[in-house]
Amino acid sequence: MSKRNLLNSKKILLLDKDNSFRESLSRALRASHFHVEAFEKSQDILSAIAGIQDNEEVCLLLDLQIPVLNGFDVHNALIKQGLSIPVVYMSAHCDVSVAVTAMSKGALTLLEKPLKNDALYRALAAAFSDAVQLRRRVRANSKEFEKTRERLGSLTKRESQIVQGILGDMSNRDIATEFNISTKTVELYRSKVMSKLDAKNAAHLVRLVMTCEPA
Repeated sequence: MSKRNLLNSKKILLLDKDNSFRESLSRALRASHFHVEAFEKSQDILSAIAGIQDNEEVCLLLDLQIPVLNGFDVHNALIKQGLSIPVVYMSAHCDVSVAVTAMSKGALTLLEKPLKNDALYRALAAAFSDAVQLRRRVRANSKEFEKTRERLGSLTKRESQIVQGILGDMSNRDIATEFNISTKTVELYRSKVMSKLDAKNAAHLVRLVMTCEPA
């Protein structure tokens, strides 16, 4: 696997039943400056997940061919606990039903074994993106997450349209044209939206909205 300029603060928890695969993948990822913890048994990775700190950047690489508790079962346990950790599945048997199940659980992607370098590193880049990791940290603080969701739910139809314009990186004039209102009206609603969501600026508003999007 080729090395990438990735920070060792990024933690990968790897679950795979195959010792040789697990060891070779771990070596390659560590060579790419990831912090890797590898596990053969689902119970062990669940214990490790319980010890994850809110401020850590983390991703799960889960094999689906695990006896007793497979990758889906581990993901189900996270969902039941209300944890939002980016998941990348791996399987030597990637049929349509497996892919549908993976996506329905909110996985980032499903990688077919043997892994292809480009696909693996694209998946990891997505998993460690600012938006995904921010969503994980905010959801780890359930009270803050629920507060943000409630604030978004309190927006009026017009305020929601303004938010969509901001998310689309539209100027006030563009938003005014899109929704057939005056620029001053856009400015007024924009101010109301920022106040309602307790957003410091447009970039902060975008991050807040992203935390409440489906994982």
